[in-house]
Amino acid sequence: MKLKYLSILILLMSIVYIFFIPSEPFVLKILFKLIPMWLIIYYAFMQKTEGVRQNKGLILTGLFFCMLGDGLLHWFVIGLSCFLVGHIIYTFGFLKQWTFSKLRCLSIVPLFAFDLIMGEKLIDALQLSGKDELIVPVLFYIGAISIMAWAAFMTGNLYAVFGSLLFVISDTILSWNMFISNVPYSHFLIMATYYSAQYCIASSIRKTSLQSGIG
Repeated sequence: MKLKYLSILILLMSIVYIFFIPSEPFVLKILFKLIPMWLIIYYAFMQKTEGVRQNKGLILTGLFFCMLGDGLLHWFVIGLSCFLVGHIIYTFGFLKQWTFSKLRCLSIVPLFAFDLIMGEKLIDALQLSGKDELIVPVLFYIGAISIMAWAAFMTGNLYAVFGSLLFVISDTILSWNMFISNVPYSHFLIMATYYSAQYCIASSIRKTSLQSGIG
């Protein structure tokens, strides 16, 4: 299957899940939630790569663990753990494309500021709701996804950068909606940014020549 047709199929199945699949029955919902991820994994597998420093296997493994996180997020800590493993693997994959730049290195500053602000908000919300046991895993996850995003910036690969930022946005909306206050259209916003993030990350393994996207 040509990649452009596969991309269209990913988009269509994402739209089907986001707009047309009801919450019940639960098994049907999970099935259609995972279909776009299965297609994205196949899309990543079909990518042609160039150069000697490739991260294809790591990105595919990261996608697999995130797919598990998708299916298991109903059991929050288990799903969160799968996503955490996925982000750690993504980080190692992006580090294989490391191209140092002082400007890109400074991206750690806003990411660290985000960690502080979001972490404080979540700690307050979790304490108020009596969910103190979630504070450590949630904060650890925030740190991990920020490190993943910084590693993506250090590749200079636009696909990796946009994918990681979309992932941060998706998880921020998810955690805000779950623990702090309701976010209008949260389902659409979370899933649209999430599928887009995974698609971009899958695309980031296409060619190492794309690494020069951000100086």
